[in-house]
Amino acid sequence: MSDETSKMNVHVSRETLAVQAMGRIDPLTRAVVPPLHLSTTFIRDPDNQYRSGFSYGRADNETVRELESIMVMLEQAEAALVFGSGMSAAVGVFSALAPGSRVLAPAVMYWALRYWLLHDAPALGLTVDFIDMGDIDAVAAAAAAAPLNLVWIETPSNPLWGVLDIAAIADIAHLNGARLVVDSTCATPVLTQPLLLGADIVMHSASKYLNGHSDVIAGVLATRVTDEFWTRITRIRSSHGMLLGPFEAFLVTRGIRTLHVRVRASCANALALALALQDHPLIEAVLYPGLKDHRNHALAARQMKGGFGGMLSIRVKGGEAGAIAAAAHVQLWKRATSLGGVESLLEHRASIEGAGTPCPPDLLRLSCGIETADDLLADLDQALHAAVA
Repeated sequence: MSDETSKMNVHVSRETLAVQAMGRIDPLTRAVVPPLHLSTTFIRDPDNQYRSGFSYGRADNETVRELESIMVMLEQAEAALVFGSGMSAAVGVFSALAPGSRVLAPAVMYWALRYWLLHDAPALGLTVDFIDMGDIDAVAAAAAAAPLNLVWIETPSNPLWGVLDIAAIADIAHLNGARLVVDSTCATPVLTQPLLLGADIVMHSASKYLNGHSDVIAGVLATRVTDEFWTRITRIRSSHGMLLGPFEAFLVTRGIRTLHVRVRASCANALALALALQDHPLIEAVLYPGLKDHRNHALAARQMKGGFGGMLSIRVKGGEAGAIAAAAHVQLWKRATSLGGVESLLEHRASIEGAGTPCPPDLLRLSCGIETADDLLADLDQALHAAVA
């Protein structure tokens, strides 16, 4: 927090602090936008020390620190680390586990990380059990079945948009001596605060809503406590070269300035589309936790504050062929991977994930941007009708 902000005698909300990027003023020029620090190396003091706190750019950077301080504020965390991608942030967590560690992970989760856990984590000596995290009794039974070190969850879960009970799963993890890490990419700090619900670490793919403009790959971890495990993650980030570049950190900080208004707009569009599409004659089902008939709606209403997210999926009549044909006919929506940007994206997720995906073949994943909802709905409607013409 800047000197100017810290001297205020009025309460300042987290939203306002995000908009003003913590209110920092450059002491040299008095600029309202902090300077971008690009240097990778730094001068030693005459006695060979580094009292500035910086020695080499692979381990640390002032622009990165500024972004981390904003994430600490947004997540009400003790510390945060920024990474070169969401995947590197996640891999940093698992790499900090000792060989022989056991992990519980969701059966339905971000596909690329699930693939890494299946194919690469065993080489680190990790055992990963994939279970239905929506079944609390099953979570408790799996946690107690053998020594446990870490529970990883994602909520809402991509691409079926189930919502998991963070507080209940945190209690189970802690009862069994394990940490809980929550991928909260799609909820964002605007809607959910996992650390306040009992999670130990929260992860974001900052490429998505935090940056919000589809032009940065980045990841973030924020922790409730800076313990020895967190120290190992910090060391791994440095030794493996996982630090985000300063220019990308600058762009994510700029994106966070509009995070709250963008997330609210995306949530409003997603809810409007979900309500309009649930009775569409060419759609079998709409998957969105904001709908009252969603199996996790009550939990989502309790756990997600101010909205149900900007992501939804639709299951198109006509099966896989119908879904792919509908995607082929969109004009305003963009057929592209990723989510959380200001533009609306659509994709046939099963084609992306390939063999073994739990994603139904008739499913289209929709990332609602901040365009006019009526325009987005009209485009989907014409695409659906064109697909069956």
